[in-house]
Parts: sequence; C-alpha cells; structure tokens
Amino acid sequence: MTGDYDGDEGLIAAELADLEQGERDQGGGGGAAGPLPVVAIVGRPNVGKSTLVNRIIGRREAVVEDVPGVTRDRVTYEASWRGRRFTLVDTGGWDPDATGMGLRIAEQAQVAAELADVIVFVVDATVGVTDADEAVGAVLRRTGKPVILAANKADNPQLELESSVLWSLGLGEPRPVSALHGRGSGDLLDTVLDLLPEAPPEQFGGDRGPRRIALVGKPNVGKSSLLNRLAGEERVLVDPMAGTTRDPVDELIELGGKTWRFIDTAGIRRRERELKGADFYATMRTKAALERAEVAVVLIDASQPLSEQDLRIMSMVADAGRAMVIAFNKWDLLDEERRYDLEREIKRRMTRTPWALRVNISAKTGRNVEKLVPAIERALESWSNRVPTAKLNQFLGELVAATPPPVRGGKQPKILFATQADVEPPRFILFTTGFLEETYRRFIERRIRETYGFDGSPIVISMRIRERRGAPPAAKYR
Repeated sequence: MTGDYDGDEGLIAAELADLEQGERDQGGGGGAAGPLPVVAIVGRPNVGKSTLVNRIIGRREAVVEDVPGVTRDRVTYEASWRGRRFTLVDTGGWDPDATGMGLRIAEQAQVAAELADVIVFVVDATVGVTDADEAVGAVLRRTGKPVILAANKADNPQLELESSVLWSLGLGEPRPVSALHGRGSGDLLDTVLDLLPEAPPEQFGGDRGPRRIALVGKPNVGKSSLLNRLAGEERVLVDPMAGTTRDPVDELIELGGKTWRFIDTAGIRRRERELKGADFYATMRTKAALERAEVAVVLIDASQPLSEQDLRIMSMVADAGRAMVIAFNKWDLLDEERRYDLEREIKRRMTRTPWALRVNISAKTGRNVEKLVPAIERALESWSNRVPTAKLNQFLGELVAATPPPVRGGKQPKILFATQADVEPPRFILFTTGFLEETYRRFIERRIRETYGFDGSPIVISMRIRERRGAPPAAKYR
C-alpha cells in the first residue's frame, strides 16, 4: 500500500513513533509481592463489620446495608496503614446458634478467623455483651491467635466509657471505634500493626502475578459452584436462592501447575435502575471486578433459553475489552432436543461475540471443567497477541486489492497504512483518506481473525482519517 502515501510518509512515521513511545511508556515491569499478613474482621450480624472494612481501606468497597446478612462470604481486600500492607478479610455475621444459610455463613467466618494472623472482633458498643458475643469470644480464645476487641458504634465520649463493660468477654481491652465517623480507627490500626508479623519484602520484575479471571453471569447460574469445584473445596457459599453472593470474592486457586486469581461476583440482574439497596451496590462491585480482571468466564444456564440479560452481560465484557470464555453450565441437564435448540440460539443470537471461546460444563458433576483452564489460557494468549506491522500491511494490501472499500460520497476511501497500536485488548489503527463504513470494518475484523486468530479476545479497529489540506480540522480517531 506504499503507493498511496501521497507524500504523507513523514506525518505517518511521526504518529507511529508517538504510538511506539506510548507502548514503551506502558510496558514497564510490574511489581509482585509475596503473601501479605491477614487480618480477619469477625463478629455477629449487623455490628458494622463491612462499614469498618470500608473505613480501613478508604473506599466504599464492601456492600453495606442496615439489615443483617448482607455479607455472606469471606471477601478479601488489600489495605495499608503507615506504609505496611496487609490483606483484610470481611466476613458474614457469625451467629453460633444459626441454622441453614446462617450456619454456613458462620462457618465461613470461623474459617477466616482460623486462617488469619490477627483477628478483629467487632461488637456493638450500644448494645453491650450478648450471648452470641460470648459464644464467639469463646471460640476466638481457643484459636490462639491475637484478638483485638473493637467496640464499634462508640460515636461519642459517653459510649466510649460505656464500652468498658466489654472487658467481661475476656479478650483484653476494648478499643472504642466508630466505623461510621472514623473515631478511634487510627488507634485500632496502630494496634493491628503492632500484632502483625512482618510482611515479606516487595519484589519487582516482570512477574505480573496470578492472572485474574472474573466469573460473571446472571444470578443462580452456578458461579460459586464452579469456583468451589475448581478449588476442590467449599470456598464460597452456594444456595439455590438467587443472590447468595453479594461482594466479589477473590480466591487463589492452583490449576494446571499455575496459580490463578478467580473472582466470584454477584449475579448481574436485569436492569440497574430497578435495583435497590445491597443488590444495586453488589452489581456495581461486579462491574468493578470485571474492570480489574483480564478474562471473564461468562456462565450461562444451558438448560434455559438464552436471555437478553445473557447477551447484555456478554456485550458488557466485550465493551470492557476483556478476553472472554463462555461456559454453558448445567450441561448434564440437557437432552438431545435442548442441545439442538441451543446450537440454533447461539448461531442466531450471539452475533456480536462469535469470537468468544465456548466450553460446555457441569459445575455440579465436574463434567469438562478441566477444559476451562486451556480455554482461558488460549483467550489470554489472543488478548496479548501482536501482529507485526509489515505482515499486517501486506495482508491489508491484498485484502483491499481483492475487496475495495465501498464508495462514500462519490469517493472511494483508501487505507494508507495500518498498525497494531496496543494489546490487552488488541487495537488496530487504520490511516485512511476517508471514512470506512462499519460493515467494511467488521469485514476487516473478520478477516484479521481468520488470518491471525484472536480467538476469545475482542479486537478494536479505529480510523485516523487524513485531513485534506485547507479543510477544517476533523476528529483524529473514529
């Protein structure tokens, strides 16, 4: 395509140099650190644990609502105080007398306490000592771990004085704190640091750490069941009731000789504007989890017809620029007729993301779950794939010669040059003399995929239209 430069070689070369410099600026080595010390926040329901977590990490990350049972899993966050970094674990309400779902939430809280280096036991200073507090305190004393007794909701000096009654729990001096207003939170964190073991030194280099995979989908499609199946144990709660997971749950899991960071998320419900309270914030957390992931595994209930919400979630992943694997779960429930219908639905309705990799699994029975990691690795490889500029331009020259762009406004636009400006996701820029119709750009994308792969990864194609001399300035990118 070099014959179409029309004297603009210098301009294009300068712009390419800018792009390459940008890539070098973004390509510096990341840092990776060893395991951080762990601080578990435990206590009976509705004493303000998640509010305290938000206060410590300095942002509204944990879902908070003035009803018991909003937090249900062990949810981890990275926190720091006075230059010391540690892992903070938020837990569900610990009620020793609970049954059903409440009992399983309590078991998760107890596991968090047993795995922690320091335990912060949160009680309600306005209520005093309850039977549940005494029962939890007895369990914590048996762990042999350092326990800090946080008397929460001590919003004024009078309540700080009244918190002295909590000495009766036998866990040492109560630390008055108001998670809502911040009173005493600094003193509490100073005490935490005094009890934490030394964190390992931070390491710098090319290691980017465990690859991050978000499990997303509608409520009750089996995200938590899949995470537990991959982990080989019950890491997160599973219940037939939709909406069991509220906060994104990070878990490090060893699979195929590698460590992966899986992020279990809350089910994305139908319309955000119809959500209220914890469900609204849980959906926002799910979107944030997707932003920090590299690849999304979209779970779909294969036993049910594809819904608009399934398609909307796939589009959300594509718009976020994340690699994608679609896991059709509950495959063990399908008969031949349903499998035939599903194939027709996929061909007819999944027109925007035909590039997504597909795995048919059953999280309940373990069927084909071992095929998930190879699909994730393939999607990540595509997400990081780069086509050399010379090969790309040779390919486009042959493509345009065989199928020129459609005429627009009486003139046929030309593609002067092309380059892949970025990866993760792959982004291509076409230097043109005019606007290329969307259908032609989709045609180019399809042929790029056929030639260079990119299975499981979105690719972005934008235009940089050459301005005519003497014409008013136009937008650089389209």
